[in-house]
Amino acid sequence: MTARTPADSRRTEARTSPFPPILVTGGTGTLGRQVIARLTARGLRARALSRHPGDDTDLVEYCTGDLDTGAGVGAAVKGVLLVIHCAGARVGDDRKAATLVAAARPAGVQHLVNISVVGADRVPVKSSIDRAMFGYFASKLAAEAVIAGSGIPWTTLRATQFHELVLITARAMAKLPVVPVPAARFQPVAGAEVAERLVELALGEPAGLAPDIAGPRIYPMRDLVRSYVQARGLHRVLLPMRMPGAAARAVRAGANLAPESATGRETWEAFLAAQDLGGVRRQVTPSSAGAATG
Repeated sequence: MTARTPADSRRTEARTSPFPPILVTGGTGTLGRQVIARLTARGLRARALSRHPGDDTDLVEYCTGDLDTGAGVGAAVKGVLLVIHCAGARVGDDRKAATLVAAARPAGVQHLVNISVVGADRVPVKSSIDRAMFGYFASKLAAEAVIAGSGIPWTTLRATQFHELVLITARAMAKLPVVPVPAARFQPVAGAEVAERLVELALGEPAGLAPDIAGPRIYPMRDLVRSYVQARGLHRVLLPMRMPGAAARAVRAGANLAPESATGRETWEAFLAAQDLGGVRRQVTPSSAGAATG
């Protein structure tokens, strides 16, 4: 007879538990997948809302739906008491939040947990230039307002940029032989650590605006790109670029940073070293990447 493991016991308890599943919007996205992994590691059932179908497991049920059109959202929130809202885009997050709230409120949801971005309230997005480069700050702030005014008990966590998203950006930029690099600093944080914090908040009492979560170090964008280029063994010319607009000025001044909330543990260098980047791998250290601390 095969011995039962603690994970087997948690799965059995979850299947028979009267507590309803926890809905995770954007459940197949970068953050949503990691949130679901942490819920199921606790033996909790999750329901993933996504535009893309998935294969159900003992602990995860997939619901196909679209927060832009509202299709499938009512079915996704049915019987749910707790929602972790991870779905997002560069623009339109307020519309997504409004669609979710419209379905969640009559369904009896008792706690709505939302992910936002550090600086949402400090980066002004007024002009077309601001919107083109930093429109997601305004989008996240508008979504915060929708959720705060929903009448559903809520918690919002603001995070700095994820390592995973910085990697996507650096990869795209490094396709050019001469890379224009904005004069900006970032404080990347591990998506896994954000996911863990979201789950902790979700399982607690609604907290309103929670303390920010940010990575352990602050880097000029040129150093993040340079470290990626080094790790790939590429040769690129990095060309400093000063972006116009009020939002860019705010970012240059550090409005997107939270040095007082540097609770993240994984550094950009450690994250990058763990990636399968292809090409000629080279050791990247904080000194070679030019990491800054403020």
